Amino acid sequence: MSKRRVRPRGTRGSQRPPGGGSERVETHADGDWVVRPVSGSSSAKTYRCPGCQQLIAPVTPHVVAWPVQKSLLSDAAVDERRHWHTPCWRRRR
Repeated sequence: MSKRRVRPRGTRGSQRPPGGGSERVETHADGDWVVRPVSGSSSAKTYRCPGCQQLIAPVTPHVVAWPVQKSLLSDAAVDERRHWHTPCWRRRR
């Protein structure tokens, strides 16, 4: 008999965008956001977190988020992406 596979629970109000990958769509009071986790090994630059205004050092795991719908002044929604400390992103909800 095969063992039952248990799926991890996702974030409340989240879903996977078309195309799969590790990205997910989260719904918040300010709209829908595409959220992508970044492993520390894949980040080589320093970013400033918009949640706490502190630097995200290279090789620090964090998340990248951008709105599903672009703003009027952007060419594409992905142009509005921002790098957040994972706890800062969770606190903004």
